[in-house]
Amino acid sequence: MSATKLSDILVPEVWVPYFIQRTAELNALVQSGIVVPDSELDKLAQGGGTLINMPFFNDLTGDDEVLSDTSPLSVNKITTSKDVARLHMRGKAWGASDISKALSGADPLAAIADLVADYWNRREQALLFAGLAGVFADNAANDASDLIQNNGITNGTPGSFAADNLIGPEAVIDAKTKLGDAAGKLTAIGMHSIPFSRLQKLNLIDMVPDSEGKITIPTYLGLRVLVDDTCPVANANGSNATNGYLYTTYLFGQGAVGRGEGNAPVPVETDRDSLQGEDYLINRRHFILHPRGIKWTENTCTGNSPTNAELATAANWDRVYEKKNIRIVKLVTNG
Repeated sequence: MSATKLSDILVPEVWVPYFIQRTAELNALVQSGIVVPDSELDKLAQGGGTLINMPFFNDLTGDDEVLSDTSPLSVNKITTSKDVARLHMRGKAWGASDISKALSGADPLAAIADLVADYWNRREQALLFAGLAGVFADNAANDASDLIQNNGITNGTPGSFAADNLIGPEAVIDAKTKLGDAAGKLTAIGMHSIPFSRLQKLNLIDMVPDSEGKITIPTYLGLRVLVDDTCPVANANGSNATNGYLYTTYLFGQGAVGRGEGNAPVPVETDRDSLQGEDYLINRRHFILHPRGIKWTENTCTGNSPTNAELATAANWDRVYEKKNIRIVKLVTNG
């Protein structure tokens, strides 16, 4: 009788749907309604090609006309534009030896299989933050920073900042006001733990019940709060640093980001090096994770799929929705 192998346990036809469902269940951005899985984006992601075109009708414009029995109404047309999303193609492989399993008394590959969904959630979030860096770099370069509220300063030492430079009601309300009378579309706020701790100290965080009635969901000014230390932090000279002074907080509206799951030709497979005594788990993904209303221009993309550095490049993004229809606002504070 042969020994049970990883390939006997991990059946792709069973594992892949479970993995996709599990990823969505664990994703805080999905659970908050910021990232919305979209069946239409699923179809587009599975339809071939790397650029996903999404045409839309522009709003009607112009003044109305006074009716006359001598002059007919002028005929106006409705115009169209298109949003463009990028298909992301990413993969990762893990391995473990028979010796490591024997010496540890546990199964490393089984642990890897259990942790894959959490891993991809973290990677999706890193990809999204990289994309938002590019989106708002484009906003600063081409749209006069009209969706960026900057309450941060570029230098200083901890303890020296004025209240106006720190997160608080005025800073968040000013950020919401970037959308004018459409500010009510904003439903969530994502922030680093440092500004979140300030709001806690000021006793400004309210806790509300989740779907099971447990008081576990933090809110601020009616916005659901997501606390994540992968939210961007920069130091005085602008380079990324966890001990920096500039904290980026994002305000999101429902469905601000669309998500579609594509079909990698071989999404999961296992392999074994019998001579080395090692098992391998290989995972490949094709997916869309797109801030709605800001099209991907493919201006600088050297490979088959953009890197996070390319996603963070302003030249790869261009806003195509009207400002008030964008559901993401950036707030920068010193804490």
